[in-house]
Amino acid sequence: MTVKQLSLPELADACEALGVTQVGLWREPVQAYGVEAAAKLVRDAGLTVTTLCRGGFLTAISPAERATAVADNKRAVDEAAALGTDTLVLVSGGLPAGSKDLPGARERIADALAELGPYAEEHGVRLAIEPLHPMYASDRCVVSTLAQALDIAERFPAHQVGVTVDTYHIWWDDQAPAQIARAGAGNRIHTFQLADWTTPLPEGVLNGRGQIGDGAIDMRAWQELVEAAGYTGAIEVELFNDGLWARDGREVLTETTDRFRAHTRP
Repeated sequence: MTVKQLSLPELADACEALGVTQVGLWREPVQAYGVEAAAKLVRDAGLTVTTLCRGGFLTAISPAERATAVADNKRAVDEAAALGTDTLVLVSGGLPAGSKDLPGARERIADALAELGPYAEEHGVRLAIEPLHPMYASDRCVVSTLAQALDIAERFPAHQVGVTVDTYHIWWDDQAPAQIARAGAGNRIHTFQLADWTTPLPEGVLNGRGQIGDGAIDMRAWQELVEAAGYTGAIEVELFNDGLWARDGREVLTETTDRFRAHTRP
């Protein structure tokens, strides 16, 4: 998503040129290119798919909408397995229209995971609940903290359901370090993502993730917390940023790899 202006073949070429060997993919471009074709493309380029994003949006109240959401998440699991990744990132969904019941919405997420967790396990895929900053609670994600994400995930085996740790969404939370340790103790950190927090936020907020090093977040400090909790997996960079998307994608990818090296530990 950081360089969504690149087609999948362009992305594969740019990664190969820069020595990038791992990539997190999003469903929309993969579906547009063709799941099996995308899987072959990344394999042939020597790329490992770290995660697929995204599943989720599991808070609907009506039985028909809930069934549709579960079916779509099963397709997402199938796509993740085809791409060779063991992790599907979940953005849980916001409040249904007319509802103000946050606890009820979170409970419906757990209800859906009771069906999706075993299905994912059968396909060798883990589900990673991603808490989003509270500003997204109404329309995008009712899970706002790692504590809330873990309260749901811990109802299920760790090899079925864990969490995503994304600096952009949790850096403000003074309870997050303890929750990272909690997640690590339960082997539930399924992926770790970096993005910086820059202000002022843009109109619409969603596409305001800052390039690493441009904002308020100490990336090394969060990396140290996650690694101290036992995480040894890939570190992803995920930037939603209109300014970056308007630039040459190869230039942005080069800049991002340079920033990654400058602001993380080897």
